[in-house]
Amino acid sequence: QVQLVESGGGLVQAGGSLSLSCAASGRTLSNYAVGWFRQAPGKQREFVSAISWNGFDTHYSDSVKGRFTISGDNAKNTVSLQMNTLRAEDTGVYYCATTNIFPALRAQGYNYWGQGTQVTVSS
Repeated sequence: QVQLVESGGGLVQAGGSLSLSCAASGRTLSNYAVGWFRQAPGKQREFVSAISWNGFDTHYSDSVKGRFTISGDNAKNTVSLQMNTLRAEDTGVYYCATTNIFPALRAQGYNYWGQGTQVTVSS
């Protein structure tokens, strides 16, 4: 079993940046593909980005492509999401999750989830 903990969320003005981290315990993250999802109030959880188990391949939703960067650190057993040029519509709770599929664009494809970290972008 994998335990995931997200951190790095907060309040930022539009145009600003945040870096989220997903720390794993229990298993080695590099054995899985890892995805980031977000959920705004009243909306469904949506795919943001994913990285393959070896870190060589990444995938982004069209809404964040060119602004967000996903990366992995095997030594720290973490996956990060660097978010630049943030917009009000990026606001939501951000979750990381693991999967054996890459790229898995639907939440149903993921097995272990963190508790989420809140990102609020003020306009």
